Amino acid sequence: MNSRHRHLPLGLESTEHVLEVYEETVDRLPRLLQGVVETVTALVLSDRELTRHLSSEMSGISSKAQPSTTENDSRLRSKLHGNTITTTQTQQLQQQSGADSPPPSPSPSSERGSKACCFCWCCCCSCSCLTVRNGDENKSSKDSKLENINEKDDPPTLDEIKSWSDSFDKLMTCRGGRKSFREFLRSEYSEENMLFWLACEELKRHDNPEVVEEKARIIYEDYISILSPKEVSLDSRVREVINRNMVDPTPHTFDEAQLQIYTLMHRDSYPRFLNSQIYKSLLQQH
Repeated sequence: MNSRHRHLPLGLESTEHVLEVYEETVDRLPRLLQGVVETVTALVLSDRELTRHLSSEMSGISSKAQPSTTENDSRLRSKLHGNTITTTQTQQLQQQSGADSPPPSPSPSSERGSKACCFCWCCCCSCSCLTVRNGDENKSSKDSKLENINEKDDPPTLDEIKSWSDSFDKLMTCRGGRKSFREFLRSEYSEENMLFWLACEELKRHDNPEVVEEKARIIYEDYISILSPKEVSLDSRVREVINRNMVDPTPHTFDEAQLQIYTLMHRDSYPRFLNSQIYKSLLQQH
């Protein structure tokens, strides 16, 4: 009997102790979990800081080991954007970078590939390649076969001048008619419409893929890009068509846009031209 009484309190004390330990453990568990989370977070932040520090250190080492990298990158970007580096400039770059031999000239295929990278043709794009124009491109644009408004040519006859009022097509198929109409458009600050139409006609005369690609790019930069001061007015559907066509330009890349501008000149500018002093003066001179 005494042994049972002696063991019963011990059993009860042991059970109470277990319950106390359990309750204490349950109370401490949220704090333990929070501590684990804080520890893991601290480790992640430390790892990020270490990675950032290592990256900056590696960048510093790389810039010290290759001091001419910036110049080489600038030269490469210039080639990608179609900028021509003269022989003198190349020699200067070689002397500055300590190069012993001139860089290998890119193959035609690589040049085409580099030009293609400039076809960021979305209308909201602000890529610098849409505004940078080198001397050769300016020369190509100036020396193109677009009709010069100041170019001397045989004056149109009276019959030709009168026929311009018959239809817009007759006006546009006559060289003198196009020149007179272009002069009128210039007075109305809409000469870019005629320039764009003439550029599209010029593009159709070429079938060399490289020439077509280059001329299409210039047309886009001059008349389609929203960054251009000579941007023509086109609806969104036609712009989307042009953007798709510019992935692989052809002589007919701008056909829909050309037709839309032709229609705009026909309906909007042509009637005013027939009533303008420019056209009346031509009739009176004969």
